[in-house]
Amino acid sequence: MADVFVSYCRRDKVRVAPLVAEIQARGWSVWWDPQIAPGQEFDRLIDAELAAASAVLVVWTKDSVESRWVRGEAREAADRGILVPVRFDRATLPIDVRSFHTIDLEEGSEAQAGEVLRALGALVEGRGIATPGPPASAPATQGVAVAGAPGRTTICVLPFANLGGGDEQRYFSDGITEDLITELSRWRSLAVRSRAASFRYRGAAADLRQVARELDVQFVVEGSVRRMGERIRISAQVVDTGTGNHVWAEKFDRELAGIFDVQDQLVRTIVGTLVGRVQASDAERARRKPPANLAAYECVLEGNALAWSDPGGAAQATRLFEQAIALDPGYGFAHALLAAMRNHYWFDDPGDSRELLDEAYALATRAVALDANESTCFSILAMVCLLRRKFDLARQHILRAVALNPNNQWNAADMGLCLVHLGQPEEALAWFARAREIDPYFDAAWHWRERGLALLLLGREAEALGMLERASTRSYRIAAYEAACHARLGNQARARDCAAECLALNPGFSVARYMAKDPYEDPDHAARLADALRLAGLPG
Repeated sequence: MADVFVSYCRRDKVRVAPLVAEIQARGWSVWWDPQIAPGQEFDRLIDAELAAASAVLVVWTKDSVESRWVRGEAREAADRGILVPVRFDRATLPIDVRSFHTIDLEEGSEAQAGEVLRALGALVEGRGIATPGPPASAPATQGVAVAGAPGRTTICVLPFANLGGGDEQRYFSDGITEDLITELSRWRSLAVRSRAASFRYRGAAADLRQVARELDVQFVVEGSVRRMGERIRISAQVVDTGTGNHVWAEKFDRELAGIFDVQDQLVRTIVGTLVGRVQASDAERARRKPPANLAAYECVLEGNALAWSDPGGAAQATRLFEQAIALDPGYGFAHALLAAMRNHYWFDDPGDSRELLDEAYALATRAVALDANESTCFSILAMVCLLRRKFDLARQHILRAVALNPNNQWNAADMGLCLVHLGQPEEALAWFARAREIDPYFDAAWHWRERGLALLLLGREAEALGMLERASTRSYRIAAYEAACHARLGNQARARDCAAECLALNPGFSVARYMAKDPYEDPDHAARLADALRLAGLPG
């Protein structure tokens, strides 16, 4: 077994060879270009070499960043704390390794090669860990984000079983597994075990308790792919290893023809639903603990699971987010959620002060500075910018959120909300639908409210009422929008009833005050909503 495992794309072999020669000149053995005997199982050999290596050198290039193998091997090395990443041509790094110090290389640079050799030597000769910290451009508080970091939910995806299919189906089941690992890794709240770690259990009837012990994970994802005539069934389930309970299970049936074309859609749906169920399970676990024992992460889980539309729930969530920041001042996600609460209170405050909105902006910008890879930090910053009527910034930040994690149902819904207020209600509807496509359980009341608002702005009042009525909790804003819809449809009696409900829930409501805080980039949309609210009899 070799001292150094080199992970790279074969197309980059000529560029990697001089670096390998330098490593070998130090007397260290290298596994990088093996001659594998016919019939030998490649996966098992890679796993064995990777497990035995003292250091893993990952070479990032424009080709290798697209390789599932290289990305999986990088995650495995990061899990074990033996990753030494380098890159050529400043290739864009995968999201889940951007927090690691990466050495930029140019052919023939002795200084850069020396830095690589020193980092490898620290591992091979046992002098300590290789990663010296975040790059100089990163915030000082952004530590090295290893997969086993405290406060992150640990999860592994076992290879999906290929039930009765041939090689093509095996490639598909492996591809589903690898895609799930890659997409789950986009969630900063999850520590996902690497492909190399998970694929050790392929072909065996895995004992989930043993897997949990060996990989130190709280949740295990497992599944299967079965061909049934001209259709294929994909089954997936999540098991809480602490209790043995099934957190979530689902089956997906698709036509066999063109199955690879829908692979991405299936992965999006599985990931979005799975993450939502895992978060709900974690939140329930946190709620069972007395508040004094809640760690920062658990404070966030419990606060995020409360109903913010309920005054008591909002107050408790605010206290929990403040407690999380007190426990961990470098927790970006907690700063973002507290910013969202300040937003919430500012919007509903009848006064004209901008103090709460300014606090929200300070918290949201701090959140992004603390954790530039957490998509929710950017989505909440987009919401704050929207309320500040900084429309271009709101657009920029919500696009960044979706780019960081396109499979986050909340990001998709937040994009919809932004687009409603950025003059694009038709496009907003597509994003709201996408959120429900990603996670069929997604049922946030504000999402139905904003969906109804988009339809109201489009003049589709009857459809808008259908969306507004689906909200699980009532609020003065929903009642106001329903009143506006009924007024537009000529149903004045129902409009008056809804207007009365709005005023009962918010006695200080007035159209002028509301529109002063509700931002619209398109003045015609603002005028349309204001006219409809007044038509319903709400005070001007």
